[in-house]
Amino acid sequence: MWFQMVSMVLDVVAGLLAGTCLLRLWMQRQRISFHQPVGRFVFALTDWLVLPLRKVFPIWSAWDLSSLAGAGLIKMVHVALLWLLSGGVAPWVFLPWFGLLSLAQLVVSALSALVLVYAVMSWVSPNSPMYDLVARLAEPVLRPFRRVMPLIGGIDLSPLVLLLALQMLGMLLMSWQMGGLG
Repeated sequence: MWFQMVSMVLDVVAGLLAGTCLLRLWMQRQRISFHQPVGRFVFALTDWLVLPLRKVFPIWSAWDLSSLAGAGLIKMVHVALLWLLSGGVAPWVFLPWFGLLSLAQLVVSALSALVLVYAVMSWVSPNSPMYDLVARLAEPVLRPFRRVMPLIGGIDLSPLVLLLALQMLGMLLMSWQMGGLG
């Protein structure tokens, strides 16, 4: 029971920190201003890690590799702590693989949440300032699906198709993490 409670706390903390690093990466990629509440929150939560990592990982093209490295580092530490707490059951050599899978699962979960929030906000509150931010984050991910998925009766089903694809990818990642590559 203690392991489950500590594991849950570690999952939440690592998910929040690594997810915020990924949000910083994506917001910079989309050239979204950080001079608004969400941007200030992202900076406040990630500057302590991302700024020192910039000395090692410079911005490449429009990608902030230090934010990606920060998210990866947090998930590696998360996996290592869980491994230690569980008594080191699996061989330690697999920790980088599990950390990478954990980061990929976080990306899938974050994209799923983003698309779901985008879809709901487009129905409920399309004129809100927060909707503009969410739309700028979600539109590039939805664009490829919109190219192949026509409107049906004037309704855009591309978010649903993307959510299904993300769920399948999440299942695949989970099966890889649970024990094998297939």
